[in-house]
Amino acid sequence: MTPTRDNRLSTGVKGLDKILNGGLLPHRSYLMRGGPGSGKTTLGLHFLIEGDAGSSLFVTLGESEAQLRDDAERAGLPMDSVEVLELTPGQDEDEGSTSLLESWDIAGNSIHETILNHVREHKPERVLIDSLSQLRYVTMDAYQFRKQVLSLLRGLTAEKATVMFTSETVPGEDDEALAFLSDGVISLEHTENGRLCRINKLRGSGFADGMHYYQLGHGGMTLYPRLVPDDHGRMAELRQLSTGIRELDELTHGGLESGTVTLFSGPSGVGKTTLGAQLMTEAARRGERSVIYSFDEGASTFYTRCKAINLPVKQMVDDGYLHFEAVEPLHYNPDQFAAVVRAEVEERGTSLVMIDSLSGYHQSVRGQDLAERVHALCRYLVNMGATVLLVNEVYAITGNQTRVTEHGLSYLADNILLLRYMEMDGELRKTIGILKKRAGNFEKSIREFEIAGSGIMVGPPLRGMRGILSGVPETVKDGGGESL
Repeated sequence: MTPTRDNRLSTGVKGLDKILNGGLLPHRSYLMRGGPGSGKTTLGLHFLIEGDAGSSLFVTLGESEAQLRDDAERAGLPMDSVEVLELTPGQDEDEGSTSLLESWDIAGNSIHETILNHVREHKPERVLIDSLSQLRYVTMDAYQFRKQVLSLLRGLTAEKATVMFTSETVPGEDDEALAFLSDGVISLEHTENGRLCRINKLRGSGFADGMHYYQLGHGGMTLYPRLVPDDHGRMAELRQLSTGIRELDELTHGGLESGTVTLFSGPSGVGKTTLGAQLMTEAARRGERSVIYSFDEGASTFYTRCKAINLPVKQMVDDGYLHFEAVEPLHYNPDQFAAVVRAEVEERGTSLVMIDSLSGYHQSVRGQDLAERVHALCRYLVNMGATVLLVNEVYAITGNQTRVTEHGLSYLADNILLLRYMEMDGELRKTIGILKKRAGNFEKSIREFEIAGSGIMVGPPLRGMRGILSGVPETVKDGGGESL
């Protein structure tokens, strides 16, 4: 039977079991609905194969047994342990027969009676009917169709079978009768933003609400449950983490706190990623593991840049203190990415996570609410005691209005570091300042920031100047300004 928590039956898809709070309640009927190619049959195969050998029955009302077994083998889901009851139209037709209704008459019995008689004789624990909506076309009217389906489902569950059945979602046809008659409804949808699963109904049990991404490939279905931060957490000690740069520690009054979210805000090329690499170098010195998810840059470019300024990130990768992953956002969905991050934190003990950048991550969200997704991911990481670095690119190089982020995400940050350009003496110079630090006080001044061959250098506070954040500062008389 392969029971799960609370004596539930596993669907054979780990992620789906999770959003079903452990699996399916036994001896009930469950509808899988969706359009052609959405993965209904694939999910049904997982359900059957998960059962003990000889305990699963596939009732096919559309494809032949030979085709089913061949397709399942090619998909990496061999049906060797599954019995097939083939009730496809025309399998016993005499030559010249033209009646569709007659072609569904199996040995003098209705399809409904044939299925029930087989189950009574062989006692399968798991039954998949694919597709029950086919009965609609050989039933006189909607009332008779509903009556036949109700009788069939009640008869099967009375025989201690757990039933999954599929229904094609076809425009202009109503399958709400099937949804009403079932104990649970699993909807599968193939959208322009990816494949999405939703549990619409589950009698006798709670379930994880919302849309959950899934993928189909060799080996079947993989479902990624939507991340719910409150479901995760562990005790972690709040520590102050040095940046490894004395002047930057002075600016932050000792460094950044562990288990917080820090937003690096600045235009392209100002040094946001490099600053994050500096913090990870310091983490490695403490014996802690970090990870960079780069949506904007490949590993070779990143390693080369860091080597040029004496940051040993390649050695940190080789020693296991740093993992760099170049992420192609169009190949990831947010639930899949969250699963990757969870594995890094929960299985490998990673304590410092950098997402570079929010604009790149936005591409993987594809039309959904970026703030909602980033909020869930950051809250999860903080609950797990991890320190989070978010890299955000602002599009204005200079200007009178200082914008922290175009995505409205500054509320998520416990700390905000502003990196900006300023023009001085006909050349671009860089500055750094702290806009926000929830866990303690910080220096209110702005300092010059430089990336050189020897590493990152932070100068003394820039005194006697105004308009620095506008990009074109002015000297205040008798100010005695300082720079690098």
